[in-house]
Amino acid sequence: MNRKDVQDIVKNQESNTQREFERRSKDIIVQFAEQGLNAAVYYENPDPREYVSLVPTSAITGEGMGNLLALIVDACQGPLAKRLMYSEELQATVLEVKALPGLGTTIDCILVNGMLREGDTVIIAGTDGPIVTQIRSLLMPQPLKELRVKNAYIEHREVKAAQGVKIAAKDLEKAIAGLNLQVAQKPDEVDVMKEEIAKELSSALGNIRLAERGVYVQASTLGALEALLDFLKSSKIPYSGIRIGPVVKKDVMKASIMLEHDSQYATILAFDVKIERDAQELADSLGVKIFQADIIYHLFDKFTNYREELKQRKRDENKHIAVFPCKLKILPQYVFNSRDPIVIGVMVEAGIVKEGTPLCVPSKDFVDLGMVTSIEYNHKPVESARKGQEVCIKIEPVPGEAPKMFGRHFEAKDFLVSKISRQSIDACKDYFRDDLLKTDWQLMVELKKLFQIL
Repeated sequence: MNRKDVQDIVKNQESNTQREFERRSKDIIVQFAEQGLNAAVYYENPDPREYVSLVPTSAITGEGMGNLLALIVDACQGPLAKRLMYSEELQATVLEVKALPGLGTTIDCILVNGMLREGDTVIIAGTDGPIVTQIRSLLMPQPLKELRVKNAYIEHREVKAAQGVKIAAKDLEKAIAGLNLQVAQKPDEVDVMKEEIAKELSSALGNIRLAERGVYVQASTLGALEALLDFLKSSKIPYSGIRIGPVVKKDVMKASIMLEHDSQYATILAFDVKIERDAQELADSLGVKIFQADIIYHLFDKFTNYREELKQRKRDENKHIAVFPCKLKILPQYVFNSRDPIVIGVMVEAGIVKEGTPLCVPSKDFVDLGMVTSIEYNHKPVESARKGQEVCIKIEPVPGEAPKMFGRHFEAKDFLVSKISRQSIDACKDYFRDDLLKTDWQLMVELKKLFQIL
């Protein structure tokens, strides 16, 4: 129910939805209480000075945002107004860098304190170092007009705090949003302020800890970059490089270093930024993947899907090399064919037996019997069998070798084990770690000693 008071929206829900809402809001109030804060849903707040007001909002439909804005405005005009002080010292932050038809690239700023005048020399952070430029015009929307609806902007000679203002000037293409804007009153202040801005940016980026191996991350603003990195950290995705601004060839070269170390990280996660055409061409030729999205979660989904795809590809490539550990006990009453192919019933003593597992007999000088080509459990074909299962297996001989025979080369009392090698152990560790249980790894260690693999 858009354009309605959130209190009415809640009242108009089904009774079970209302109960669910109440249950969840009480849970949150308890969590606030655990942190030592009193909280209440804003329309049930007994005393706003003592209780934090909670406003229900929806990120999907935008419901409740009107109430939230109304509360903020109310607080600013009411109890907070007495605590506000205007200062002549300039304090302004760049919020967004936007290209507008007819105006070129402009920046949206919040002027917190002080004044901005047309013709002022401003210094702002840029992707290639601080940008020094002059304010060509200070633009603001018409009073009481919705900013998102196309309206002519009104030009101002000067703007006094606190306001949101759009600044049109030259050379803003490489400006970075998220940092402060400085104004130089005298020419000799320019160099000092350039150093200050550069220091601010490098300290903001320097606080971010990078991993040796990880993805390369790019975002449009400092705030967006920090939000994306926070999300990646909580999702356990390491990042080895960061930058603010569009993806250029230099970024692709940096990301391509990961091809030597770990190919899954030879990717650039581009959040809300443009990808230069030559950079995309270079990425395609080098094998660097660039994922672009305007929503953090979409970027994350694209990357995790790509990671899974790579993992699956590697598994498919290595499934012939990887040998899962197994130990089989022969059931003598179920010997159906004694040679070429051997068809016998076995009990899986430990580990996991799969199609394609090579078997040998340690007690008979490690004689190779061949490869398991099919497994049947309860007369139905299965791909694998685990500890405790009784299955019928078909063993085909090693090509080029004389077929082995039950009763001559091995007997019912002999255990059959999978023939592992250093290479197969490494393949299991790298690509099939999740498929094996702790007991399987213990058996792997036993077999390793048995085969004397270093």
